[in-house]
Formats: sequence, C-alpha cells, structure tokens
Amino acid sequence: MGASAVQHSSKNSNASVAARKPNGVAVKKAATRIDWEIPRKALHSSIGIVTLYLYTHHIPPRPVIIALSTFLAIAVPVDFLRLRSPAFERIFERYVGLFMRDSEKKSTNGVIWYLLGVIFVLSVYPVDVAVVSILILAFADTAASTIGRLWGSLTPPLPRNIPILGLPLAPRKSLAGFMAATVVGAMVVAGFWGWTVALGVAEPVWTWSDGLVEAKTGLLSGWVGLCVLSVVSGLVSGVAEALDLGSLDDNLTLPIISGGCILGFVKLMVYFSS
Repeated sequence: MGASAVQHSSKNSNASVAARKPNGVAVKKAATRIDWEIPRKALHSSIGIVTLYLYTHHIPPRPVIIALSTFLAIAVPVDFLRLRSPAFERIFERYVGLFMRDSEKKSTNGVIWYLLGVIFVLSVYPVDVAVVSILILAFADTAASTIGRLWGSLTPPLPRNIPILGLPLAPRKSLAGFMAATVVGAMVVAGFWGWTVALGVAEPVWTWSDGLVEAKTGLLSGWVGLCVLSVVSGLVSGVAEALDLGSLDDNLTLPIISGGCILGFVKLMVYFSS
C-alpha cells in the first residue's frame, strides 16, 4: 500500500475515532473549525449602537423608517438579481460576502429580514418598546450565536417543543445559546428602562419610577418592577430566539415577537391589577 493510501486510511481512522470519542474530545477537534462570523456579528451589533445613538439624540422614528425603507427598496431588487445572475452574484459576494452566511448565498439575504423586522417594530410599537426590540435583536441574538458556537455542544439540547405552549424550538439551537439570549435580553431591558429611557423624549410605556403600571397599581414600579420586567423580557428573548418558525428568519421574528410580548406583558399587568 502506497504512502498516500496509508495516510488517507489513517485520516479516515482518526475521523472515525474522533466521532466515537466523548463530547469533550470531539468538541475540541471541531472547535478549530468554528466560523465566528466576526464581520457579520460586528455589523449585527452595530445596529444596536446606532439605535441607542438615535434614541438619545431625539431622532424620531419617521425619518429612520423612511431611510430604512429606501434602503430596503434597493436591497430587494439587488438580492433578486444576485440570485438570478451568477456573474452579479460573484461580484456581490466579492465585496459583501463576508457579511453573509453560506446558507444565505442561495437564499434571501438576512439583511432584508433584518430591515423588515426593524421597520415593523418602529412603525407599530411605542418608541421605547421598538428600541428595546432592536437592542434584543442586535445583542441577544449575537450572544446566542456566539455562546452557542462556543459551548453549545457541551450543554443539553433544547426540547422539541416548549412545555404546555407546544411551540416548536429549532433543533439546531442549544441550551447555552438560549441562556445567553435570556441573560443578555434581561440586561438590555434592565439597562434601557432603568437608565437610558430617561434620555429620550417620547412618552414611554413604562418607567421604573412613575411609569404606566405604577400610575395604575403601584405593583410594577421601582427595583421590583424593573427586576420582574427584566426577567420576563429575558425569558421572552431566549424563547423568541430559539423558536423554529419554518422558513421565517429570526432577524424578522425576534424583534417582532419579543417586542410584542414585552408590550403585552406590561398591558396585561395593568389590566389584571386595575
């Protein structure tokens, strides 16, 4: 048997052994092949920073919606052309391919779903809820992806469905990623409604000292209210990020679901406590 054949056989044997070894060894071998998607995650998170800047500098949603809608009107036909023209696809990916996942290169660009999600929450939700929704998309989603890639294989998989509710969870999601999204989502809400919300000019749906809920009931105010709202919002963020909604992209569903649930939670507490 030639040297190349021996080497090939040895590689196959090593791969087979690695597949049979405990998770600790297998993970160590696989860890060298993790794609951290640093340019994509940097762009993803930078939207949260821009959102905070616009909010604290009192930029109203309307001009932001117009600007994003204009960009979307350009991005959609460009993406359509990319999927239809191999020549244009090569040019496109040469310059912006580093921001795309391999799974997106033959399907709709994730930026389109991102824009649709952000435009929706800015158009439909109160300003403070919309900002929180975008921050959850920017930071909690990034944390879930990063921590999931780093430690996901060391934690148990998520169940197929949420107990009682029966909502499907994506099989590719990990407990580590879910916990990361939950913790970061809670931190986003605590930081925003605890401090940042006062820097805006729009009337918020809740503030931790004299918000809507306190005015009605006094139950969700102060530190207790902030902690309760943060914990609930964190769990909502983790669940929304882990949901399996078929072909719907989480860049679209995460801000819409998380923002809607957070807004609904505040209004529900007001209703049942008044």
